[in-house]
Amino acid sequence: MSTERVRLERQLRFALEADALKRVLRQTRTTGERRRENSAEHSWHLALLAVLLAEHAAPEVDVSRVIRMVLVHDLVEIDAGDTFAYDALANLDRAAREQRAAERLFGLLPPGQAAELRALWEEFEAGASADARFAAALDRLQPLLQNAHTDGGTWAEHGLSRAQVLERMRPIERALPAAWPTVLRLLDAAVAAGQLRP
Repeated sequence: MSTERVRLERQLRFALEADALKRVLRQTRTTGERRRENSAEHSWHLALLAVLLAEHAAPEVDVSRVIRMVLVHDLVEIDAGDTFAYDALANLDRAAREQRAAERLFGLLPPGQAAELRALWEEFEAGASADARFAAALDRLQPLLQNAHTDGGTWAEHGLSRAQVLERMRPIERALPAAWPTVLRLLDAAVAAGQLRP
């Protein structure tokens, strides 16, 4: 079998494996139907937000890299599962579970491509670059929008406070400051509606 054929086979195997992300359910509800969204839908929504909000990113942000980053940032959930951000106990071993998943999943790809996509995933996790900070802001904004438009969604379901959610939203203030007034307005409205504890 030719090297090109082997490469293609590995890429297609990875693509089929990535399809399993559609089966990983998140806590967040979709608007309209109010069913739990899956992680593939979440990743797609982040990519769309990156395109829509690109004009609000810092000048040094490479939006095409951000799109690639958000498309791979949750692939590890195929093996590690989705860990609810506000579940302190489940988050204790999240990093170790996700590292093991990254080894297996990115290892399915041809070596150069595996290294490239794994590096994007690691960059997102580290949050040190402008691209990763913008991606993280989108990753926080998307569920905030959904919770605010599903009668409090997981905020109400888990009895969260405004302070808990506000702390989780801090990456938006730093990397997407244009959206910060909207964040505060939505949180205040959720408190007023009894969807978040004050």
